[in-house]
Amino acid sequence: MAEQVPGQFTLVLHSHLPWLANHGRWPVGEEWLYQSWANCYQPVFAALRRLADDGFTDVLSLGITPVLAAQLDDPHCGTSMYEWLADWQLRAMEAATDSDPDRRNMGHREFRAAATALADFETQWRHGGSPQIRPLISSGIIELLGGPLAHPFQPLLDRRLRQFSLREGLADAELRWGTRPSGIWAPECAYTPGMETEYAAAGVGHFMVDGPTLHGDTALGRPVGDSGVVAFGRDLTVSYRVWSPKSGYPGHANYRDFHTYDHETGFKPVRVTGKNVPSEAKKPYDPSLVDPVIDKHVDDFIGAVRERLISESERIGRPAHVIAAFDTELYGHWWHEGPIWLERLIRRLPEAGITVGSLETARQSGYVGEPVELSDSSWGSGKDWRVWEGPQVQHLVQLNAEVTETALDSLDKRASHEPARDQVADQILRETLMTVQSDWPFMVSKDTAAGYAEDRAYKHAHATREICAASDAGKDRRADQLAQGWRRADNLFGALDSRRLPSREGNF
Repeated sequence: MAEQVPGQFTLVLHSHLPWLANHGRWPVGEEWLYQSWANCYQPVFAALRRLADDGFTDVLSLGITPVLAAQLDDPHCGTSMYEWLADWQLRAMEAATDSDPDRRNMGHREFRAAATALADFETQWRHGGSPQIRPLISSGIIELLGGPLAHPFQPLLDRRLRQFSLREGLADAELRWGTRPSGIWAPECAYTPGMETEYAAAGVGHFMVDGPTLHGDTALGRPVGDSGVVAFGRDLTVSYRVWSPKSGYPGHANYRDFHTYDHETGFKPVRVTGKNVPSEAKKPYDPSLVDPVIDKHVDDFIGAVRERLISESERIGRPAHVIAAFDTELYGHWWHEGPIWLERLIRRLPEAGITVGSLETARQSGYVGEPVELSDSSWGSGKDWRVWEGPQVQHLVQLNAEVTETALDSLDKRASHEPARDQVADQILRETLMTVQSDWPFMVSKDTAAGYAEDRAYKHAHATREICAASDAGKDRRADQLAQGWRRADNLFGALDSRRLPSREGNF
């Protein structure tokens, strides 16, 4: 056991995918969900179960967005995921009979992986994600972080819709998992002054921002203004050891290359080999080469955390708090070996004299400094809002503003004469929230399936507008038919209730 170092280390994971069910399959669509489910959520949750069984507690803060939770619980997604896993195994069987020895080895390797995933899915996931998440919460292995319903970029969202989305998102978590999160992962770590008062009103005690939002001083959480709500900042010095485009661990030559596909099977057959090596020259993936590299990267990260805790504690004159935060999908989906690295890291951190705990534990333990005033920020490029409101996505910014105005005007008209539960109003809100998801401008700005993203944004905008048009014209039967039709495709957030939308005066 190494000498104990001062302070606490917190690992934060943010799990999110946009709503993909019934909106295409390949190359972007439901395939994205099933790849992430099989390669990330299954192995990461299995690792957390093993850690809980071995007596570990409070090892990380895990954010799960309501829109991802809806997909993990959705019957269509569950059935399709099971079929996807079976298809994975069939593709592996075909590859295993190939005349090329490298493709045969790939086929055998993928067959074993598919068999493991199938067995895990049949025993753990057949009734959805909630039966997996509840035990992780009750065992104390994680702190659950919540978030707004459909992952909007909150600073650019109409205040009424922003308040509604947050409160409904927290209620959705309580409905699914029997607990209401006290902390949230704000989508894209985006912030604008005043949001902290909305967080306080919704019962949120702490939230995540990126390091530069706190001007790089992330050694303690900081209450925002006089709200009492604590902003915790990601430590970039530590976090970038893992996820840096220039030197992050997943880029090691022996790890499996994410970007190169075998187009006959859809598998990823090669290792990174080298940063400037073209795909056709990359060497076959060899699992026997990765184990010592994973250990090396675990040791390197632990060393970085120890050094940072010691140096930050000395700098501020009291025990410091260090946070490393990542998208959960990094572990397994983007970085094939990531779940193994993650589990080994969690097991070895206490042995290295490092105290590990969640954000909630840090707040309760007093890792909180003086109040601070924050400015507009995010964790995107430039740490500002350019990814979500820059020149390349102005058409989506305008679309979101127009659709939100149309929806709220129509909802206000309906509210004056529909005191009962109103499925038309509910669907208007549902489609509006789907329109303003932060994923669509992100994908356009980063040119990752930009066409799909724009199609989705305009499709949900169209759904919102045509329901509103029928409602505003007094065509109640037509509005009801349209709402039911769109609900068949976008069958999520069943508990969403438009009657809880704040009034124009800001009252719930």
